Amino acid sequence: MFLTHKHQLTLKQGHVGLISDTHGLMRPEALAALKGSELILHAGDIGNLEVLDALKHIAPVLAIRGNNDREPWAKGIADVLDLQINGIKLRVIHNVNEIVGDPMQGELNAVISGHSHKPSVSHHGEILFVNPGSAGPRRFKLPISVARIDLAKRNFSAAIVELKI
Repeated sequence: MFLTHKHQLTLKQGHVGLISDTHGLMRPEALAALKGSELILHAGDIGNLEVLDALKHIAPVLAIRGNNDREPWAKGIADVLDLQINGIKLRVIHNVNEIVGDPMQGELNAVISGHSHKPSVSHHGEILFVNPGSAGPRRFKLPISVARIDLAKRNFSAAIVELKI
């Protein structure tokens, strides 16, 4: 059973920073890449509260728990976020394979996930799927990255930002 939180927000510019799989490592390069965000979404495997505290110096943060966030500090953090930002409906879930139901049948516009450490931006039908990759410890030969999503207008877009480490 997932703990789900719902939020409805309006952002002036619509600039949202996406980060995932920090595993307790908050890189200065990731903080620099997220500057200018009006909101930051952390898609799980946070690692510790210090990561969220560092991100809060840039913008408000909404976060979900990942499969590794099982310590007492993470108990109040949701497993899933259902958001409506500037009229655009998003779901934030750590492992995209754990989405219950068919997102194509719902009213979702975008799904933000983490878990795989593989950065990607893709469309499946009308739904945008974004995985910002991992901003934490390097895994295999995968890049270290975050992402940005622009929710200022209905034809929103996302981009991966690979960090130079």
